[in-house]
Order: sequence, then C-alpha cells, then structure tokens
Amino acid sequence: MAQQAVDKMLLKGPRIGITPKPGGKGVVGMPVYMWTGKGAETYGPNSASATAGAVTVTATAKVSKIVWTMGDGATVTCTTAGTPYRAEYGKKPSPDCGHRYTQPSSVQESGKYHVTATSTWTIDWTGGGETGQLTEIRDSAVDITVAEVQVLN
Repeated sequence: MAQQAVDKMLLKGPRIGITPKPGGKGVVGMPVYMWTGKGAETYGPNSASATAGAVTVTATAKVSKIVWTMGDGATVTCTTAGTPYRAEYGKKPSPDCGHRYTQPSSVQESGKYHVTATSTWTIDWTGGGETGQLTEIRDSAVDITVAEVQVLN
C-alpha cells in the first residue's frame, strides 16, 4: 500500500537551474552554480495516501540528495536544493552546490558538457500500525557550453 501511495505522487527529476544557462556560454575556471526548483514534484515534500479496507497508509517524499554528473568526469553530491546564481555573487563559488570546469566543452565530441542531475527521493510511510521507508530515483539533464578565454598581452 505504501507503494500505491507513492505511485499517486508525481515525483520528477530536478528542475535544473545551472550557470551557465543552457544556450549560453560559461568560462573555464569560473564557478558553476547548480540548483533545482523547490516544488512538491521536484524537491518535496510531497504526500499521498492509499486506503485498502480500514487501513490507510500515508507516505511523504522529499529529496535527500542530488548527484550531479558534470560531463567532464566529475560528480558533485548536494544535500540541499542548491543556491540560484545572482550577478552580485560575481566569482564567488556556490555556498552549497557548485563546480568549476578546467577544460572547455570543445574537448567533448558534441562540443557541450552533458550534465545530469539525479535526485534520490526518501519516502517515509506510516499506516496500519507500521512505518517504513522507500527510495525512488529520478533524473533530468541539460547540455551546457564552457569556453576558454584567451588573453593577449
């Protein structure tokens, strides 16, 4: 019944926020900020119930971590939703979920880094005098471009 309650929830992968934005260009060595929108379907909490006879099971899901596969061989594990980048942050690294590329994305065959964000949803359930925990995995992906800046003297 706990799985039936979970099946009623619409748990999705992260609603990816990243700098550089897909379609824009980042620069090698500059901080990359990663985050997700904090909706019930993308970060939680999200609750649903299922009933069979006199027993009702209620499940509550929330993201416990997001593992970012950065496309350059690096992975970053974030235990928060991350911090959206704002211009006033300048060159400061993300306080909770960030990365720095050391090579331009032109080293990739596609010319872009394929970034995948994988959420682990932790689901606590209770009902019928029992409690338990389930886990669900969801992911999302974007492609970003990171360029090298050449400086001439």
